[in-house]
Amino acid sequence: MRERPGKAVHGLTIGILILDTKFERVPGDTGYAQTWPFPVQYGVVRGATPARVVEGDAASMLENFVVAAEELIDLGVDGLTTSCGFLAKIHKQLVARLPVPIATSSLLQIPLARSLLPPGKTVGVLTADRDSLTDAHFEGVGLKRDVPIVGMNPRGEFKRNVRTDSPTVDRAAQENETLLMAEELLTQNPTVGAIVSECTRLSPYSAAIQKRFGVPVFDIVTLVTWLHAGLPPRTYQRGPAIG
Repeated sequence: MRERPGKAVHGLTIGILILDTKFERVPGDTGYAQTWPFPVQYGVVRGATPARVVEGDAASMLENFVVAAEELIDLGVDGLTTSCGFLAKIHKQLVARLPVPIATSSLLQIPLARSLLPPGKTVGVLTADRDSLTDAHFEGVGLKRDVPIVGMNPRGEFKRNVRTDSPTVDRAAQENETLLMAEELLTQNPTVGAIVSECTRLSPYSAAIQKRFGVPVFDIVTLVTWLHAGLPPRTYQRGPAIG
């Protein structure tokens, strides 16, 4: 890749805008650096707590995200993502303000996943907070809220860890809660042929969902891996002639 002049860091493609949290992030989470098979750079968006972004008004935090994004861009990243799918609500504003591509939310994958399915099948969504996921979040990424949605147990392990900013989490308990969500989604909606996980903390359990229920799962890791693949595309060496 030909580097832009003036970068402080070279060979870096993806920057991640991470919420202001302290809870443990496990392998597979967007906030766990070794999740990624390529280098990433994190920028903490100060003041952007899950409560403010998910249950409050993410738009009120727009400038905080722009400032953190510009710092990552100045450092040298070529594309951006976030650690919360609810930032779909301000996707259009961030795209308009930033000079590099930004994949704010795994909800962006809904149209692609839907286009892969046979007639009569649809996409279902797993989310951190069913009540807080509104029309505005879907509209933010150019969609209608016309998909079945199941949210986390409000009294479960996942929600407790966020509320308490727990420095350690029970990964097995979180996986079990995720599988129960997926089971509810698929049992109540037998037409679901693929799942999109809105919450970036669900990606560690995508493989378990696919193994248990046999449906494709799209999450923040699949989205960012796709983004990275285009920044830039791979180059190929000419192989030996055949025949």
